[in-house]
Amino acid sequence: MNKKIISSLELGRVVAIFAILAMHCGMFYSYFQFNEEPWFAYIFNQLTRFGVPLFFLLAGFFVQPKLATAPLDTLKQYSKPLVRIWVVWSAISLLFPFQWHVVMQNGYLAERKGYWGYLGEAPLNSLLEGGLVHLWFIPALIMAVGLIALLNHYKQTRLLLPIAVVLYIYGVLAGSYVVVTDLPSPFFTRNGPFFATLMVAIGYLIRQNEFTLKSKTAAAIAVLGLLIHFGEAFALDGYDAAFNAHDYLFGTALWATGLFLWLLNHPDLGNNKVVHYLGKRVLAIYVSHIIFIIAMQNVAGMYGFQGPMGDLVVFGGTVVITLLFVAIVERTPLQKWLIR
Repeated sequence: MNKKIISSLELGRVVAIFAILAMHCGMFYSYFQFNEEPWFAYIFNQLTRFGVPLFFLLAGFFVQPKLATAPLDTLKQYSKPLVRIWVVWSAISLLFPFQWHVVMQNGYLAERKGYWGYLGEAPLNSLLEGGLVHLWFIPALIMAVGLIALLNHYKQTRLLLPIAVVLYIYGVLAGSYVVVTDLPSPFFTRNGPFFATLMVAIGYLIRQNEFTLKSKTAAAIAVLGLLIHFGEAFALDGYDAAFNAHDYLFGTALWATGLFLWLLNHPDLGNNKVVHYLGKRVLAIYVSHIIFIIAMQNVAGMYGFQGPMGDLVVFGGTVVITLLFVAIVERTPLQKWLIR
């Protein structure tokens, strides 16, 4: 399993990144409404939430051999390029104007000061996210890998799963369930170690123990997790928690884990050049795509594109520009700083 590319996992990566991209484009909100509520958009939004948990599972799975044999050295080698990319893209995001009409009316600094002020209102949370909200993934991943490395170094890996489960439960209760529990949190619990640790740990332990399930069982777990996730979202909607606001719920971990185990059982699925090409560039697409979404949303607004046409322009334009950007940067010295 560790001697060749597992095509199904590359396919999972590719499907996940485009699902996340589509979610970040905010598709379907202005149409397909029910009782004047964009329920189609809400449901689509939540259907994409397997994506980041799957990334964490994949990270734990692939880093396991090195992390188990040389934990601290692996942590250093693994984290260094991620920190560099996080810093560079945070700086880009802090400088890139989001509202072009404000820039044209009031100037660049007027537009940027509003955003910088917003970040300054919650400095710890902003630090864990970076210059733009989607960059939370990188510090969270490093924290999760760091915890596993330390537990390995001190020969305490038996504590990994209990710690990860406790962090996850607290993250959910003080996150999406805060409308019920009123549990305090030092920052938005999607950020930091609360959710990432469990997902990375599960991927790590699956690889370490060569754990597998039959495809039907894995699929059943994925479907059960999906149903629990949506059941929770519908229940929390009754407490005025926005249906489309949930990154992680209790069912999310089951959903992503079942999907991951199912993919492991079909290693040749997605075995083609396009999947392999895109799979190697998922991190580059992830860190860069939001900037291009913002740019295309501004373009769509300038030309009055709305509804399905607006979504098509924003999503299609973002995909094309992001892939072109990655392909061009790969041929320059900037690759090391921008896309690893």
